[in-house]
Amino acid sequence: MADMDEQQGRGGGGPPMWWRHGPPWWNREEDGDERASSRWPWRSTVLITVFVLAGSNFAARGQLDDREALDAFARVLLVVAAGLLLWRKRYPVAVVFGTAVAATVYLGAGYPYGPVFLAVAVACFNAIVMGHRRAAWSAITVFWAGHALVAHWLYEWLPPSGDSAAPWGQEGVIAAWVAAILAVSELARTRREQWARERAERAQAARRRADEERLRIARELHDVLAHSISVINVQAGVGLALLDTDPEQARTALTTIKAQSKEALGEVRQVLDTLRTPGDAPRAPAPGLDRLPELVEQAASAGLTVEVEGEPPRLPPGTDLAAFRIVQEALTNVVRHSGSRHARVHLDHDDGATLRLRIDDDGPATGADAGGSGNGLAGMRERAAALGGTIEAGPRADGGFRVLAVLPLKASAETKEDR
Repeated sequence: MADMDEQQGRGGGGPPMWWRHGPPWWNREEDGDERASSRWPWRSTVLITVFVLAGSNFAARGQLDDREALDAFARVLLVVAAGLLLWRKRYPVAVVFGTAVAATVYLGAGYPYGPVFLAVAVACFNAIVMGHRRAAWSAITVFWAGHALVAHWLYEWLPPSGDSAAPWGQEGVIAAWVAAILAVSELARTRREQWARERAERAQAARRRADEERLRIARELHDVLAHSISVINVQAGVGLALLDTDPEQARTALTTIKAQSKEALGEVRQVLDTLRTPGDAPRAPAPGLDRLPELVEQAASAGLTVEVEGEPPRLPPGTDLAAFRIVQEALTNVVRHSGSRHARVHLDHDDGATLRLRIDDDGPATGADAGGSGNGLAGMRERAAALGGTIEAGPRADGGFRVLAVLPLKASAETKEDR
């Protein structure tokens, strides 16, 4: 997707990136309303003021017969109309009305037409873009109505002397100019709001991805540590109980503890490596159902006999990992919370579309806790839900406990390809 955006931004057949996400300079201005309003637009205001004064002097040369010559009062009005733009970020409503009034007085006094309209246009544009649409429309309407009143009804009492009514065609030009300003301003406001929504959506998506990644890592660490520590806990109890009476069996328990802790450290290190280098491929393959015999052996070292029925199909990596972790967590719960020393794992799949995992034990529940956080079932449900599957867990009618996981294989593969 990023490559596609870059290609479109370079002329690959779509609109440029700045049109979809906003130009960089605008994005910087919109980092925060308070910060934007606290800045003083000195440079642009000075440039506009100089342009308005110089342009009005130039425009006055061609209107000496029709309009009053520029004098000190005219220049004061021009400076006021353009200078008010210095406060347009802090007080957009006051500036748009003040600029419109100053321009109306300037034209009502009979001074030449010229760049004074630019100050009104900038003030109107700024007010609309900042969200003060009603004020901007009202101010521009006042300006246009004032000009029409002066040009068609009050011209006999206002300078220049001997003036006649302005042609209505001129009012049409001014009305078109006003409509163009309003249209451009509304378009800019719409694009600005769209850019703001897109930035907010991108920020929200980034936060959601970060939360999902943290949840995935926490779930992975929980599954690894809960299983390993449960086995270590059981073996430590065996070792302590047999330390004096059966040293060889105690040695075997300590050997199991050492092997299990080493494996747990390796898996934890692999998870932590993804935090340090999130873009790199993992150094070791993620566990899957091909390690089910190893899981059965670890359960046996904790005193739990596990029977496995069925053969797993070829699974996508994500589904394979989720299935392994679900079986691992279910067996860990049997070790920690069940009085049964026997469990059954049944694997079934129908035409490669759905994988069904069923883990049963005969109970009864002991209420024992090896220090778990109680998040095992929630983690299993999250893993299954991420793949579009379901988890059912609860006591069986004939006693014991059952965990039933249904994972859709085809949906998982399509989801993985979409990502």
